Amino acid sequence: MIVLGIILALIGFLASIQILWIIGIVLVVVGAVLTLLGTAGRAVGGRKTWY
Repeated sequence: MIVLGIILALIGFLASIQILWIIGIVLVVVGAVLTLLGTAGRAVGGRKTWY
């Protein structure tokens, strides 16, 4: 999720497409939160790691 968010944010920034930029940033933040919760030992949605 983090990698997809970074890719979308870069494409949105370079192509000046605002919606891709916003979606990319949101995916990076959600991916980071899920990763932090997974490393803290708390499973989210029954999984400790989200790919």
